Amino acid sequence: MSTTTVSSGAEQLIARDRELLIHPYLPGSVAERVVMTEGSGCRLRDVEGREYLDATGGLWLAQIGHGRSEMAEVAAEQMQRLEYFTSFWEFTNDRAIELAERLVELAPAPLDHVYLTSGGSEANEAAIRMARYFHYRRGQRGRDWILARRNAYHGIGYGSGSASGLPIYHEGFAPLLPHVQHLTPPWPYRAELFDGRDATDFCLDELERTIEEIGAEHIAAMIGEPIMGVGGMIVPGDDYWPRVRELLSRHGILLIFDEVVTGFGRTGSWFAAQHFGVDPDLMVTAKGITSGYVPLGAVLVSGEVAQELARDHGFPVGFTYYGHPTACAVALKNLEIIEREGLLERARDTGAFLLRELSGLQELPVVGEVRGVGMMHGVELVSDKQTREPISMHCAPHDVIRRETGVLVRDCAHTLVLSPPLVLTREDALHVVAAVRSVLERMAPDGTIAGAPA
Repeated sequence: MSTTTVSSGAEQLIARDRELLIHPYLPGSVAERVVMTEGSGCRLRDVEGREYLDATGGLWLAQIGHGRSEMAEVAAEQMQRLEYFTSFWEFTNDRAIELAERLVELAPAPLDHVYLTSGGSEANEAAIRMARYFHYRRGQRGRDWILARRNAYHGIGYGSGSASGLPIYHEGFAPLLPHVQHLTPPWPYRAELFDGRDATDFCLDELERTIEEIGAEHIAAMIGEPIMGVGGMIVPGDDYWPRVRELLSRHGILLIFDEVVTGFGRTGSWFAAQHFGVDPDLMVTAKGITSGYVPLGAVLVSGEVAQELARDHGFPVGFTYYGHPTACAVALKNLEIIEREGLLERARDTGAFLLRELSGLQELPVVGEVRGVGMMHGVELVSDKQTREPISMHCAPHDVIRRETGVLVRDCAHTLVLSPPLVLTREDALHVVAAVRSVLERMAPDGTIAGAPA
């Protein structure tokens, strides 16, 4: 195909996209579109033949990489046998049962029941409902408060969106779910949040004070990402989650771990709960459960909670695609590949290598901190290393990196975040670091980037 034909076809696709599709977070004034057409491993190609190195995993999820033919084969095989039938009431299917067995094998011991959804927002909606319903079934009908954190992201449903702690998910959408309280995130680098105190000590004191003010008898659960992704790849101190778990347990408050991003090897363990040594009451998963090949989510539930949900008429919440057999078959194959190819070890080893290489960026004037766990990394940008003032991102360094180098990274809370497929090689890691450096070393404290378009 000639370049002229490709360009003409690309122009037509882009024009139709602008006419028809509403993109999340994209102002109508932005005309640019990047039309992806192919993927293999950590590489992507757009309709005009440009190649990209994916250091984002799409939206944190491409654990096994793009373009795996065996994933297509297992989906096709399952569709030919049974593409879908409802799993409401007494109906079920073999693939859903097999996936539930596998998830229980991989999860922390208390989590021995599974509730399936179509993705992370649905799963967080379900988990919040489960927490409230658990206490309701026990006769504690006033326990309906949900504790969350500022800068958190738990999805965009009305329950999950209310638990999300970023203003963009609240402004213009009120009234939101009532009885949601947001707390300070455990962001050790942001010392100004903690009045000079240890971040964990500050957060635990705040949590205990909040429980006293609201009353433990009114609080259903606390929901939290083990590592906050969209909020800026915030890694808490090692003692944060064990101390939160102990405090909540003392007051009969459930702990919901939102592992939509951190699950299935992203931290180098199957789940971040294992990384931090914590047993939650409910654990929300999605994204990496299928590496994005089809939509699927799952809430893993402790036996104590599941027993209450199953009483009487059962849990009266279900989604049309609950237990979708094709999605479950794809998830099983995805988990098999992660285990067979040693991708948890790969996430730890290559992730540690990438973190070491990225840490060299801290010599640059605009880099305040580099942090990460497994295959999750953040490069926080500041205008002043002493005051730690966040830098202006009006030049969008992630966009400049994409345009100049073809490496895809994200911008979250004045932090460049990386969450590449777990199949990333060391060679690719060095390529990513070089690309990021090539732009950040030209970035001034006012956020401008020398040589970048205004």
